[in-house]
Amino acid sequence: MLDRPAIFPKRLTTLLSAACVLLTSTLMADNIRIGIVGLDSSHSEQFTLRLNDPANPNHVPGARVVAAFAGGSPDLPESVTRVGGFTAALRDKYGVKIMATIPEVCAAADAVMILSVDGRPHLEQAKSVISSGKPFFLDKPVAASLKDAVEIFKVAEAAKVPFFSSSATRWWPGVVEVATADKLLARSALVYGPAPALPFHPDLFFYGIHSAEALFTVMGSGCLSVTRTSTPDTSVVTGIWVGGRLGTMHALHTLPMGSTDYKLIRFGQEVITEQKNQGDYTPMLREIVKFFQTKQAPVSAKQTLEIYAFLEAAQESKMQSGKAVQLRDVLSKAGAPDAWLPAMPMPAPAEVNKK
Repeated sequence: MLDRPAIFPKRLTTLLSAACVLLTSTLMADNIRIGIVGLDSSHSEQFTLRLNDPANPNHVPGARVVAAFAGGSPDLPESVTRVGGFTAALRDKYGVKIMATIPEVCAAADAVMILSVDGRPHLEQAKSVISSGKPFFLDKPVAASLKDAVEIFKVAEAAKVPFFSSSATRWWPGVVEVATADKLLARSALVYGPAPALPFHPDLFFYGIHSAEALFTVMGSGCLSVTRTSTPDTSVVTGIWVGGRLGTMHALHTLPMGSTDYKLIRFGQEVITEQKNQGDYTPMLREIVKFFQTKQAPVSAKQTLEIYAFLEAAQESKMQSGKAVQLRDVLSKAGAPDAWLPAMPMPAPAEVNKK
């Protein structure tokens, strides 16, 4: 009996401390202020409505968009014709403050999403955000060249500012289901999807990234080389992975009957699995908010740059009439450090015997 009064306050103190920690972390998560750079993409409105509207069925809690810089590229129709409408929507429908400069957005926010539809300004926009020290998400395409993409990752790493980039397809339920169909590595995989080109960019960077991201979600890292066969309507891009596994992407430059469907098929060692459904931005946005909370990127620099090297190598292969292009070569040419390069290709048996 004499011990109980002493034990009860101790237990109560422990419970109160745990409750305070939980409450504090919850408040911190709910109070994450996000700034947007670039209001010329539909993503700016789609992301904001999911974050700022609790009544939305796809609402993602934990953060809120509070400030934005409109940006825009006057020489790109896909940008200049849309920036005004998305700017008005964020300001008038969701109460987002429109700022005159990127540093002002960074000052008003805890984290930043760079959503400019044009990859060309991403390097300078990223440098501006990096100088603020704020973590950021960089929307597709990472840049308008592999060289700029590598530079962004190098500048961020040197400044120790966390960021990541990804397509939403990586977290689509249908893609995740295919990728996790069995525990063994896939023997090969086939993906198809729309790939209309955007001016000033390698022709697979803009929409081809969605199919490529799904392909790499299934195949994983380790792509060594790429070959490409192209017609005006379709490109077939085949990558060889470590161990002789094959990943193939059918990039549809002219969409049949306006279709925007994506499809993924995994040829496993035990079963063949086909993607049954697609998805939207919501799962990726949950990952973005989680990243802003933890500062732990769900996709590494090496993983992301390998995907863009796959697309850049496809461009090189097209220019060289379908010749095989090594990912190491395009990444080295773009200035990537050794730590971000894929494995060295294994010599063919005939070459080994000659030595």
